[in-house]
Amino acid sequence: MPKIVDPEARRQAVADAVLRVVAREGVEGASLRNVAEAAGLAIGSVRHYFRDHDELLLFTMRELSARIDRRVRAHVDRLLDPAARHERPAEAEELIGEFLALDDERHREAVLWAAFCGAARTRPELRACAVEMEADTRALLSRVLREAQKAGGLPADLDVDLECLRLSALLDGLNLRAMLEPEYVTPEAQRAVLRRHLRSLKAAR
Repeated sequence: MPKIVDPEARRQAVADAVLRVVAREGVEGASLRNVAEAAGLAIGSVRHYFRDHDELLLFTMRELSARIDRRVRAHVDRLLDPAARHERPAEAEELIGEFLALDDERHREAVLWAAFCGAARTRPELRACAVEMEADTRALLSRVLREAQKAGGLPADLDVDLECLRLSALLDGLNLRAMLEPEYVTPEAQRAVLRRHLRSLKAAR
């Protein structure tokens, strides 16, 4: 009997191959031929699951974002739990820390996301996705800060929109430096910078 292939599982496997290639060679190296080779498939098999190269890259970019999002959402549930109010500052720090290169997995994700965002500058189809994902991240950060405001942990007059932009810029900057100078911008240093920044919000005006 012919082997039954789960289309979604195969698409996920191809996306994994794209991520491996991008980690080594950047987005420009993720040709259909290179991806097919990394996935152990014929180019025709890759084309069977994706209409073209653009669809393949978009699917992979969204899959990368979804993996980060699933990890972050677990923190959101704990952060909003009324029974864990006294743990909210630490939980907020842990949630935001999911966007930093604090371990091998998150460092790899930061490298991959930077590669896709760099490619998005000249690829309109990727740019729309990158802008959407960044907006989702800012919306999440806004929710975290507003919940802290409601709980009395941050000043009532805090400009949340401005602070979301400042915080997202801080995360981007730390990830960039951690990619370029991991021996200097260590996980401990990143946590210390993030912790000091969050504490500074309590006195922000």
